Amino acid sequence: MTGHGFQDLGLQATSGGGCACCSPTTHGTAAKAEAAPPAQPGVGGVSAQFLVEGMTCSHCVRSVTEEVSAIDGVSGVEVDLHAGGVSTVTVSSTAPVDAARVREAVEEAGYSLASVS
Repeated sequence: MTGHGFQDLGLQATSGGGCACCSPTTHGTAAKAEAAPPAQPGVGGVSAQFLVEGMTCSHCVRSVTEEVSAIDGVSGVEVDLHAGGVSTVTVSSTAPVDAARVREAVEEAGYSLASVS
């Protein structure tokens, strides 16, 4: 781009850079492109909501959805994304899912569980 001037935006690198899904310390960069089916408990099914901090984009949502969906008994995961804030993750399952397993899955995706409702 010879002849074009560049304006310094004053941006500086931060440790971890970007959202949690894009930081080099997480494995979430290989998330599957397809979306999980909507979380809808079937007959006799249950659902639980978890508050997750740190998600900022659809890639973040896919990473969390992929990890939580891998928990035995989970039939669906829905995420209500609040970029940069606290997002609500609804987990549907055939039986109650252990909150510790959900916490582990969320942390594996590179995020943190704020609280359980």
